[in-house]
Amino acid sequence: MDSLSSSQAKKLVLLSQGLPPKKKAQGSAISHTLSAIEQLGYIQIDTISVIQRAHHHTLWNRNPRYQLNHIDELVENREVFEYWSHAAAYLPMRDYRFSLYRKQAFKTGALSHWYKPNHELMKSVIQRIESEGPLMAKDFEGERKHKGGWGGKPAKQALETLFMQGDLMVSSRSNFHKVYDLTQRVVPETIDSSVPTAGEYARYLVTQFLKANGLGLAAEMSYLLKNTKPLVMKALSEMLEEGSVVQISVNGLAYFVLPGFLDLLNRPLARSKLKILSPFDNLLIQRKRMQALFGYNYLLECYVPEPKRQFGYFCLPILWQGELVGRMDCKVDRKTSVLNINNLVVEGAVEKWGSSKQESFVQALREELTGFMDFNQAQELIIHKANLAGING
Repeated sequence: MDSLSSSQAKKLVLLSQGLPPKKKAQGSAISHTLSAIEQLGYIQIDTISVIQRAHHHTLWNRNPRYQLNHIDELVENREVFEYWSHAAAYLPMRDYRFSLYRKQAFKTGALSHWYKPNHELMKSVIQRIESEGPLMAKDFEGERKHKGGWGGKPAKQALETLFMQGDLMVSSRSNFHKVYDLTQRVVPETIDSSVPTAGEYARYLVTQFLKANGLGLAAEMSYLLKNTKPLVMKALSEMLEEGSVVQISVNGLAYFVLPGFLDLLNRPLARSKLKILSPFDNLLIQRKRMQALFGYNYLLECYVPEPKRQFGYFCLPILWQGELVGRMDCKVDRKTSVLNINNLVVEGAVEKWGSSKQESFVQALREELTGFMDFNQAQELIIHKANLAGING
């Protein structure tokens, strides 16, 4: 088995992830956004808004020309749709077929939803949307309760159950609230809607993960996808035997890669370009993977009681020189248009960096913060705390 150095493995991962992005991309800005979603396979949706939400942040980091209306336009144009990957996400419509495997599992009971199906209520919800057009959960509030129950909460549960099993899709969002419509009115007729076999679904998971991430383990390809790891392992065994995946050793672990993908290592990596990442960025979402490949130990502390937080409520990992070198806790005060960096921490023995490396880092951070402020519609920057001298200058 061939092997890669730790540095080569990181480079392969970053190039596959599109980080840092190329200076000049072909085509329109919105086509670049679609290409990024198709390359990554999904973009996680998150509601935390202390800075721009994670789905916008993740795409902005790969498309310098990204605009906040891109996702809505892509959904409206039926080039992107909402469903679950390991969490709520935007996915490319070209991959719609592969969402059907899980949708069928929810519909047949092979996978259990967190809501118990109320079939009478679900039927009523479908009938209303069929006759009235796209509706939100609030459109069902205040309905007179009948047998089986109306009311906001039961209707919301019915909508989400129908969404998870594929009868409804999110046709748009209004003030970030889901607008539901019948699936047949959302999916273009040109899209393949045949349900994949278990084998086809597993091969899709393997191939998409490796295209987006460069290299991977079976557990990473089935991350938070219930009942899929045995399918993925079977697919990997078959694909390894036929040569459609190969294995490579990194730090003593046998990772899978797609044949020819190691040729990416011949391309340059924009190491001097610094990127401020979202905690929900595709690169970072699997914390154990980041620990193994990058030696980066990360915990999102917004879910940790304040007295127990080590770095801050919403720390953003910092990528520079092909490494994850720090984190900064940020919040935008939208009333005053101020980007507050509450805590900036550079990893490891900062004092051993040397003045030249420290100056290069500070310059790269300043350059990136200029764009980051624009992206977050901030006009002023305040750094309250940092462990690197000269960062406030």
